[in-house]
Amino acid sequence: MILYGIKNCDTVKKARRWLDTHSIDYQFHDFRQQGLDENTIRQWLQSVDWHTLLNKRGTTWRKLDDPRKEQLDENTAVELMLDNPTLIKRPVAVSNSSTIVGFNEDVYQQFI
Repeated sequence: MILYGIKNCDTVKKARRWLDTHSIDYQFHDFRQQGLDENTIRQWLQSVDWHTLLNKRGTTWRKLDDPRKEQLDENTAVELMLDNPTLIKRPVAVSNSSTIVGFNEDVYQQFI
């Protein structure tokens, strides 16, 4: 299992604590430090909708002065997420061919 996110995100910290407490083996990928490529995002989009993956509630979205955000489609959303990885709702957990976004104990319990 790979858990994608940024290390200082509170929700990512909760997910990591939950995984550690339940002795779940995972690899953490900090996409702020380690980067992210289009293929990875496209793989996530095979399991989740881009509307789910794109975080429009965060500070990054509110501060974003980019005309592309006015006429969003999947390709534009991917471009914006690549340019601004903190626009990705966190964490993103990937196991086998399944992907989940965000953290909810019940969802993680079923996912694992």
